[in-house]
Amino acid sequence: MSRGLRVAIDGPTGAGKGTVARMVAERLGYRYVDTGAMYRAVAWKALREGVDPDDAEGVASLVRRTRVALEPRADGLRVWCDGEDVTEAIRSVEVSAVVGRVAANPAVRRVLTEQQRQLASSGGVVMEGRDIGTVVLPDAEVKVYLEASLEERARRRYEEMRARGEGVLLEDVRELVRQDDEMARSRATAPLRRAEDAVVVDTTGRSPEEVAEEIVRLVEARAGVK
Repeated sequence: MSRGLRVAIDGPTGAGKGTVARMVAERLGYRYVDTGAMYRAVAWKALREGVDPDDAEGVASLVRRTRVALEPRADGLRVWCDGEDVTEAIRSVEVSAVVGRVAANPAVRRVLTEQQRQLASSGGVVMEGRDIGTVVLPDAEVKVYLEASLEERARRRYEEMRARGEGVLLEDVRELVRQDDEMARSRATAPLRRAEDAVVVDTTGRSPEEVAEEIVRLVEARAGVK
């Protein structure tokens, strides 16, 4: 099978993009790129430096002098921000509460979109996020849009946070997810939406393994594997 296809996986928070995309990349021997982690790293740095997430110019200046790197390892993807490992830090409640506002900044999206396109330029990549099939890689060979019910997505995010030791309430996480949905879909720059040629996969009640297998079959079919 050709190992040069670009696989774009989009969808809202908690739809299973990260887990599924990692599995698909591993199965295919492709590179996995978590674009959401890149936005989270910028949001984390804004919080650390005391930059108001709503200060458009301040955040724009910050992203231009920030270096975000993704490092695949046997134990998972590590995220680096200006040489510091922020893999765990970017998943905090504090970062989750402001990352949508940072990601809505057009300057941030321009800078990170260019970096993401460079990461995918040689193909053989599974890239997941909110605007991969519509903005970042509109000509990707395979496009998938994952969706799931709000309740399911809130439960998944709640369990992830609890596993990291964060004392959160399910109802608070549900509200965070709902707000994230609203912000992602209504932002002026690169809003969350399904690409017209994307295959929609509902992950509600399905295991990540089952969903990943379905996507692998899509990639194999696109690559001409019988």
